Amino acid sequence: MWTCSKEAELELADTISQQGNWDNRAQMVTLNDIEAADRRIRPTIHITPCEYSETFTAMAGSPTFFKLENLHMTGSFKERGALNKLLTMTPEDRARGVICASAGNHAQGVAYHATRLGVRAMIYMPESAPITKVNATERFGGEVVLYGKSFDEALAEAKRRGEADGLTFVHAFDDPAVIAGQGTVGLEILGQNPFVEAIVVPVGGGGLIGGIGCAIKETNPKIKVIGVQTSRIPSMIAALAGHAPVELPAASTIADGIAVRRAGAHTLPMVEKYVDDVVTVEEEEIASAILYLLEREKTVAEGAGAAAVAALLHQKTSLKGKKTVALVCGGNIDPLFLSHIIERGMVKDGRLVKIRVMVPDRPGALHALTGVLADMRVNVVTIEHDRAYHGVALGNTAVEATIETRGSEHLDELFMALSKLSYEVERIR
Repeated sequence: MWTCSKEAELELADTISQQGNWDNRAQMVTLNDIEAADRRIRPTIHITPCEYSETFTAMAGSPTFFKLENLHMTGSFKERGALNKLLTMTPEDRARGVICASAGNHAQGVAYHATRLGVRAMIYMPESAPITKVNATERFGGEVVLYGKSFDEALAEAKRRGEADGLTFVHAFDDPAVIAGQGTVGLEILGQNPFVEAIVVPVGGGGLIGGIGCAIKETNPKIKVIGVQTSRIPSMIAALAGHAPVELPAASTIADGIAVRRAGAHTLPMVEKYVDDVVTVEEEEIASAILYLLEREKTVAEGAGAAAVAALLHQKTSLKGKKTVALVCGGNIDPLFLSHIIERGMVKDGRLVKIRVMVPDRPGALHALTGVLADMRVNVVTIEHDRAYHGVALGNTAVEATIETRGSEHLDELFMALSKLSYEVERIR
């Protein structure tokens, strides 16, 4: 039911044993609930594309389709559950308002649809929340309150404030109405691609995959449903192993949208019933998926949004040859962070490289070196001399240059050309 390294398995087993038993009295969401949610939200939530990718089909070895949930108004699937929750509330509850805790996508979904419906929305966010997400939530009409040094502190205060002020708390994933709303993604996929054989879904607290799993398996149980977590915080894997929610230690990850420390009480039974497997992906694998989506598919995905694609690219699933839909569930990524990922990806592919070349310290030597680079069609980004370090012999100088190439093969050709001209050259890692 779940896939994890042996070392991680031992750590999870130790954590589970320390947290005791769990009494499950959670309400299970049904296919009827999801179909009702679909009718409820359909006038507002548009059907997102489910596009075939020829490029990723070749790379993953399976016919691959992308369900582009990053194309919603607020940039993620979270709108579905937030809107369904708002529409199932009584007029009296809506008049009092809603409150939630979130550092990103859920905050924006609640704020946007609450404002549309004329409902007051208070959004608690940790003091460390990215300013871009704070600004976006406020732009959608949310009353943002920055509180606490961590999400857990913001969550606790939001719940306390909600009870004190009579506001309805809208949970990011552990709420039947929210789960049913997220499950409408599964109904859409079945309508768009009735021949689908597998669906790969990013997993945080389990609301998305729980709802999708129910919609898919209750309609066609032969379709595989695979979850993907970041290896940094595999809370659903821990819950499946112990058959109870387990709170894992906090950890940093670029997939902050699925960095949930404890699976939900409502979501876990649904994952146990409807999900075939849950696998993990590493940070570098997620980063490369973000870059490939941007470069090959012209699609912007955040870390959590690219997790399912990372699992396919790096062969974490056993879906070879199956018609597979991977969810790109969110696209709210900070532009500066995206630039770092692009740069690191270019370095990894050998397209952005820093080299050190020893040259004679005399007039014309640098000109001769740059002439070689120009002949090889290599673009120089930065260049500098250093005569005192790196064991430079007297009469020589070290030239360090950051260059752009067409890739690793082009870089090998450059090194060969420099060596033939008796240049001493090395790549700086």
